[in-house]
Amino acid sequence: MAGNQQNRSGASRSGVLKNDTLGGKPVINEQFESQAPNKVWKWEFPHTSTKNKQRQSTETEPIKAPNTIQKTDEDVLSENRLKKGMRLYRIKRWENALEEFQLVETEHFNNEERAELAYYLGLCYTKLDRFDEALQCFEQVLALSNSPLWTYQCRLILAYIYIVTGRAAMAENELNDLEAGGLESAMLYNTLAYAEYVQKNYLAAIEWYEKALDIEKDNPTALNSMGYILADTGMDTQKGLRLCRKAVEKNSQNAAYLDSLGWASYRCGKLTDARNWLRRAQELAPQEKEIKEHLRIVSEETV
Repeated sequence: MAGNQQNRSGASRSGVLKNDTLGGKPVINEQFESQAPNKVWKWEFPHTSTKNKQRQSTETEPIKAPNTIQKTDEDVLSENRLKKGMRLYRIKRWENALEEFQLVETEHFNNEERAELAYYLGLCYTKLDRFDEALQCFEQVLALSNSPLWTYQCRLILAYIYIVTGRAAMAENELNDLEAGGLESAMLYNTLAYAEYVQKNYLAAIEWYEKALDIEKDNPTALNSMGYILADTGMDTQKGLRLCRKAVEKNSQNAAYLDSLGWASYRCGKLTDARNWLRRAQELAPQEKEIKEHLRIVSEETV
């Protein structure tokens, strides 16, 4: 996906994979749909955080009630813009969220505050397919923050951007470094699998998806993507169909999963099932060109 777009490769009638980005299979990572810092939002502004530290360092000084801490007008305005930007981001209004984040004044921010703002800017740019600007933001986060969590998340997203901009080998290097550092997750292995997939290393992609499922046996991204590859390439169409079905059981309203199941059904010769699943996928995502193409192919076969 570029931003909120999921990337997949199209398939011809013969099942030969073509590298394009019209649809969303194999899905790179469902987590990227709502990727946000995995921590409670507690933005500390310079003026208030300084007062807190001063009070904590003086044991004999009476603790003041929170409402006696005065924020400057700039603090209040920045806080409101940040919160509004976050709300807009979470309801997928990327352009509006970006506008709010861009208006935040950072003159008095410390490094962690700058890093957090850069992270959200980077997410918005990614969702809007403005990848060069997104890369700059995430690199800024890595330069400013000492948090291992931020480093992990940013490098995963950087790898994703490398993949969708045709630099899969760079993504693979980034991800291999993370794995070598002892960081394991289904998301990491799914992204490594996708990097292999876009380079047409299908067996290697399958191996990474298997590792993702070893960590999280019902991970829908891995189930769907591995199932699609197995069915579409003809490696194991029946197993591919089973995996795609499990992904749909996890999320029956995911158009990409329904499309995968429909295409896997087609590859297994189940034309009626294929048409039904693909019709459901198209109802959910009528704009997706690949779903339309899959449905056209199946419909021609069933006439």
